[in-house]
Amino acid sequence: MKKVTKEVLLNWYEDMLFWRKFEDKLAQVYIQQKVRGFLHLYNGQEAILAGALHAMELGKDKMITAYRNHVQPIGMGVDPKRVMAELYGKATGTSQGLGGSMHIFSKEFNFYGGHGIVGGQIPLGAGIAFGDKYHDRDAVTLTFFGDGAARQGSLHETFNLAMLWNLPVVFCVENNGYAMGTSVARTANHTDIWKLGLGYEMPCGPVDAMDPEKVAEAMHEAIERARSGGGPTFLELKTYRYRGHSMSDAQKYRTKDEVAEYQKIDPITQVKDRLMKEHNVKEDEIKAIDKRVKAKVSECEKFAEESPFPEKSLMYDAVYEQEDYPFLPSKL
Repeated sequence: MKKVTKEVLLNWYEDMLFWRKFEDKLAQVYIQQKVRGFLHLYNGQEAILAGALHAMELGKDKMITAYRNHVQPIGMGVDPKRVMAELYGKATGTSQGLGGSMHIFSKEFNFYGGHGIVGGQIPLGAGIAFGDKYHDRDAVTLTFFGDGAARQGSLHETFNLAMLWNLPVVFCVENNGYAMGTSVARTANHTDIWKLGLGYEMPCGPVDAMDPEKVAEAMHEAIERARSGGGPTFLELKTYRYRGHSMSDAQKYRTKDEVAEYQKIDPITQVKDRLMKEHNVKEDEIKAIDKRVKAKVSECEKFAEESPFPEKSLMYDAVYEQEDYPFLPSKL
């Protein structure tokens, strides 16, 4: 694995802080009704993306995830201004404003969504990996999903075929404890989700996903296994979200004290503490990063605010009409 140097930690701190503040800004404009529909924020889970990106070969490896998907494409290289514009429903967005919060997508940067169907991305991730193996592309696909999606039957079907075909894929369950609002302990008679891999003889295990270095170590091992022909891995990334499942979540299933306990091991704070204690980074340098991040988020907001909405005619470019469609009368 690439060494975790002072420069890596500085990049992690700035990236994770930007992702956090980006999501905070989206929460703010959502309340102002500038962003509509559903909104699922990543606050607290940033170490997963930071660690994964450190282990990946960007430009070659691919990523697919669920609908908590705003910051992942930014990490993969997508312009954050275009991501925010997409959430605003603007023509300058990643899908010209037609996808919105739950469906960020970028073929250019190997980010394949953004999927609203719970667990729908699990077989798709294996399918992307199958394509890479078939065409001998030497690429690995990271397939992310939540603990709620781990209860979907499609996971078992996918695990079976992924092992049978020895696909270059890493399955990553981001276990933030509550799925949509039901604790892991209430959805099955076991709480160690990673053990689902044992039934398929798939390499698997738990990861402390509040620490980006621990995520990077586990990801590196899994990615290298997949790239060298060793097949899939299943990682349970144990994390925590500080906000609700979505902006409409009243969060009655947990206490404020519980959230406060997890905030004591916040991934951003952990990296900041390491920088100051291990690398003698001064408070002024931290403040300079904070200032850059704030300015960058403001640029994204300004770009989204000033961008035009798409022309209504664009809707017709995204659908098609088949005049001889069966079962429909020619005239209604």
